Amino acid sequence: MTNDELMLKSLQYRKKTLNLIKKANTGHTGGDLSSTDILSVLYNRILNVSPENFQDSNRDRFIMSKGHSVEVLYTVLADCGFFPETDLNSVGKYQSPFVGHPTRDIPGIEQNTGALGHGLSIATGMAIAGKKDKAPYKVFTLLGDGEMAEGSNWEAFMLAAHYKLDNLIAIVDRNQLQITGHTEEVCSLEPLKDKIMSFGWAVKSIDGHNVSELIDALQDLPFQTDKPSFIIANTIKGKGVSFMENNKKWHHGVPSDEQFELAIAELDKQINDLNAMSVN
Repeated sequence: MTNDELMLKSLQYRKKTLNLIKKANTGHTGGDLSSTDILSVLYNRILNVSPENFQDSNRDRFIMSKGHSVEVLYTVLADCGFFPETDLNSVGKYQSPFVGHPTRDIPGIEQNTGALGHGLSIATGMAIAGKKDKAPYKVFTLLGDGEMAEGSNWEAFMLAAHYKLDNLIAIVDRNQLQITGHTEEVCSLEPLKDKIMSFGWAVKSIDGHNVSELIDALQDLPFQTDKPSFIIANTIKGKGVSFMENNKKWHHGVPSDEQFELAIAELDKQINDLNAMSVN
């Protein structure tokens, strides 16, 4: 898949995710949209994981630590063939396995997540197992910057560096907003890059909506031998929909009928513009 195709795929994912949220009448819209490009590149270009090899012990592992943004993960997994897209019609419905956080009841999901601060610890344990087994797989996890205040993350940072887990890659969706406000006002993370490096990790800071930068970083692994890799993906909460961007109101929220139409129209315009550029 080319970079232009990946960009187009991300826009299509955003439309599908908004449609899913609208039908389900629930969803963490802002974080879904900020992490879309990251998941699109991971699943369509980087991860050695598919419906065909999901039971293979040598597959790559992906842990969605920011599990509240599960709607976009469901969208991507369906597109990759882990289950029919029609299954998403049951999201949020009574007795549906498609609940508001990832669970292992869903094909393609490695672990239950959503209790913030657990994903990196789980991924670290998987990476340790990979090292002990001399297995070729890599372990990826996507964190929300709001959950970085959880102490369990920093314990995992120390442990991963201690065991020289260069098969572990953590990505933070650095959209700088959480449910109660700006991360730097709620619990300051900066200087984030320096902090993570001081724990013994190799760190890169990139534009989390730039497909080329995402690919370059995720193909250049590990960043340093014998060190786990950390990517600060600088993003915009609500990316792609102007009235949702950088607006903490959309941490969780369902658009009205009018807002939904406006959002889809904006994304359709971006798709048309991208297609026109590709033709030219």
